[in-house]
Amino acid sequence: MSFFKKIFSSEKKETLDKGLEKSKTSFFGKLSKAVAGKSKVDDEVLDNLEEVLVSSDVGVNTTLKVIERIEERVSKDKYLGTDELNQILREEIAALLSETNSGEATDYTIPELPKQDGGHKTPYVLMVVGVNGVGKTTTIGKLAYQFKKKGLKVVLGAADTFRAAAIDQLQVWADRVEVPMVRQNMGSDPASVAFDAVKSGVHQDADVIIIDTAGRLHNKVNLMNELTKVKRVMQKVVSDAPHDVLLVLDGSTGQNAFEQAKQFTAATEVTSLAVTKLDGTAKGGVVIGISDQFQIPVKYIGVGEGIEDLQVFNKYEFVDSFFK
Repeated sequence: MSFFKKIFSSEKKETLDKGLEKSKTSFFGKLSKAVAGKSKVDDEVLDNLEEVLVSSDVGVNTTLKVIERIEERVSKDKYLGTDELNQILREEIAALLSETNSGEATDYTIPELPKQDGGHKTPYVLMVVGVNGVGKTTTIGKLAYQFKKKGLKVVLGAADTFRAAAIDQLQVWADRVEVPMVRQNMGSDPASVAFDAVKSGVHQDADVIIIDTAGRLHNKVNLMNELTKVKRVMQKVVSDAPHDVLLVLDGSTGQNAFEQAKQFTAATEVTSLAVTKLDGTAKGGVVIGISDQFQIPVKYIGVGEGIEDLQVFNKYEFVDSFFK
């Protein structure tokens, strides 16, 4: 398919290839066993493939969709060799990801927003959600770095006030990237911090304001109320804030990431996803499943420790690296 011939930045692609190495090796090990001794794609091969996809954390529902698409092609083409299976998988999974507008971007961009009433530019407000330990703060720090590198003015808001460590950790990133951060003491009202951060960002003529929020899931009602309140107070300053609610998920937890996505999408309106820690795991298939199941676009993926290793998710690059 022609879109796989897109020119990717070789450095970015190299990092992605390396980051997905474990997932790819595990997947192809299973796939070659599934088609061993077979020359054409028949029912047995499809059953084995189904097992391979499920055990690669693609998820049952998404796997069934992929198998269905391949069955259609088998019945249409009458004969499909197992040597073609890899290419067909690439095409069908890229097509599946296309249905959620996932991974069309190739760079860090923000939409142009209409000016505020006082003539101030409207900052792009990004609210980040996710449980503790998924790489939320690191993702915020790396995003701030990328936006700043693009020449954008960034302000951070430390609205995860339930852990002193969360505030301090974000401060470390703010200092490292050299962007201002709005913070209050631990235990302060998160909505109050978010309000101050957005207000401060508007006064500083910021292009991007990134708000960190607490990652507690044990009581969904509390979480829902808190996030709703945070949104409401931000809207007192910027009427359509937040412009994006980014859910950060740890890719290495596989099926657990599905569960978290389910909980968070029930508690608040999530508009995009970041899947982190893909370099340390063989569960890279989770990106495909989560994007398809929740019909929420994956915007960023974490494929390494380095500050440059949070990448804008591009489905063609991803599928090309995964099924290379």
